[in-house]
Amino acid sequence: MQRVAVFASGSGSNYQAIMEYLANQSHPNFEVALLISDQPKAQVLERAKTWETKSYAVSVKAFPSMSQFEEAILHQLWEADIDFLVLAGYMRLLGPTLLNAFRDKIVNIHPSLLPSFPGKDAIRQALDYGVQVTGVTIHFVDEGMDTGPIIYQRPVLIDSSETADSLSTKIHTIEHEMYPQIIAACIRNLEGHE
Repeated sequence: MQRVAVFASGSGSNYQAIMEYLANQSHPNFEVALLISDQPKAQVLERAKTWETKSYAVSVKAFPSMSQFEEAILHQLWEADIDFLVLAGYMRLLGPTLLNAFRDKIVNIHPSLLPSFPGKDAIRQALDYGVQVTGVTIHFVDEGMDTGPIIYQRPVLIDSSETADSLSTKIHTIEHEMYPQIIAACIRNLEGHE
């Protein structure tokens, strides 16, 4: 069974969805062995306690450089014998320290049909731009912002009366349904190539 670390900065709704998915699988091919947060007061840490997931929360401000921040995280990943990284609302670009250690073993979820609306607040960007369709993208992580190879996309229609809240709810529903399944599929594919 592959050992996964989930990275999250906020409420952790995708982490919660992953844990609920695993709880309902008779033979899961991965387990969440560690939660990493760059926000020591993030709500996701409370969720991790509920699920009894070991967590490591540390602010980048506690380190003189980004590379030292990532070295501290990497040490935690090695200590926990982590095989695969899952970004779930982690609001920070990964640097070379983590990217090189987990090349082709890091996935992210983004609330738009990339390459449209990368970066922060993609839902608001889509509404402001006036598009009729946005969506969800799951992709491998590379050096860029939401630029890695796309694994899966699903469109979401935007109604004329859509608000940021209603569109967020639609998108999160799809994220919570699809992300755990796609993670499991990526890990199956990874195991087939090892």
